[in-house]
Amino acid sequence: MTPIEISRLAAQQPDNRALDPAFYTSEAVYRQDIERIFMRCWLYAGHISEIPRVGDWFLYELDRESVIVIRAAKDRVNALVNVCRHRGSRVCVEPKGRGKRLTCRYHGWTYDAEGALKAAAHMPEDLDRDALGLRQVQCEVLAGMIYLNFAEDPAPLAEAQRELGACLAPYALDQAKVAHRQSYPMKANWKLAVENYCECYHCAPAHPEYSRGHALADPDEKHEAAYARVHERAVACGLSPAQPDRKYLDAPGFGAGYGYSRYPLIRGHVTGSRDGQPVAPLLGRITDYFGGCTDFEVGPVTFALAYPDHVVIYAFKPLDRDHADCDIPWLVRGDAEEGEDYDAAALTWLWDVTTEADKRIIERNAQGVNSRFYVPGPLSDMEYYTLAFLQWYLDVMSRTEGPEGAGASPSLGVVAS
Repeated sequence: MTPIEISRLAAQQPDNRALDPAFYTSEAVYRQDIERIFMRCWLYAGHISEIPRVGDWFLYELDRESVIVIRAAKDRVNALVNVCRHRGSRVCVEPKGRGKRLTCRYHGWTYDAEGALKAAAHMPEDLDRDALGLRQVQCEVLAGMIYLNFAEDPAPLAEAQRELGACLAPYALDQAKVAHRQSYPMKANWKLAVENYCECYHCAPAHPEYSRGHALADPDEKHEAAYARVHERAVACGLSPAQPDRKYLDAPGFGAGYGYSRYPLIRGHVTGSRDGQPVAPLLGRITDYFGGCTDFEVGPVTFALAYPDHVVIYAFKPLDRDHADCDIPWLVRGDAEEGEDYDAAALTWLWDVTTEADKRIIERNAQGVNSRFYVPGPLSDMEYYTLAFLQWYLDVMSRTEGPEGAGASPSLGVVAS
């Protein structure tokens, strides 16, 4: 399929229906997904606590790209393209490390934390080192969470920094730490994973552990009064009174959308755990459990669920056309000690068992959409957020001109010393 054919197929999709199978099975569509979406949207890479010292770094890998996310200074994180400016070798090969210098093991070219070329043996004396620094991608830290964008001039995160940052401030996530981080690879196209996360139509039949404590899984019960009560109690417990509307995906600019909402926990639950009871110290300035939790997201493929005592982040990305990954870090208060303030198994239990179940669901979904007999069916009212994602996706894929249109690709900046 050509980009024009993909655009036409997207424009012809019927309303309120699942996607045509080609959007999951076509290699050409997958390549357009990478260029039109993942090379232009803000993507979660990690948490600031994972690089606490100057010189600490980790790799972020996506499709054919590799990025060195490095603490360049106490208050600055850089995202350097992991491609040597000599002959293109990967500079860093381990998943994480530490050092004030980054040295390519092929020919010894060496760069500093700003990406500037500092050593290149046996090269002409007039070598223009300023022009040969590591290229970089856009990088921003929002409430301690590190986001990358491969586009040369991406939509700014300023609105999310201001609005979402204010709502998350009481959680003090910039002072939190990653207590556990786990990858959940699955044999499915990335869109099936995101679609599944965006709806709770499947929660009651598939997630009894989640459903017994979370109001979203129980739409038949009347929780209107509980929503108002949770908001009042949240404010009394130190959380922000602001409740911004969901600005799904593109409202502030392409790939820079964000959202935030609270909803009740039910049946005596105060947090997300096996029995609904606390599993870690309260975060930030929060003074008590308020009987609810907070959903938030940044960009099209990063979602999170914040409880008063911990935060679970879901970061989706494609591995190839038929495989995706869900990267989940669990955040707790920065001074919490494992074995004393929290137990890692108890902390991760709910969302580990839930994600393992999701993995099975999503992989069965992938097997079905690969069938020659698959025909997209109608969506439920409970899949309203999945519908919003699909409408956004089809709009992106139907464009044939403009900066996000067919054939568009990012141009990376060059770091000067």
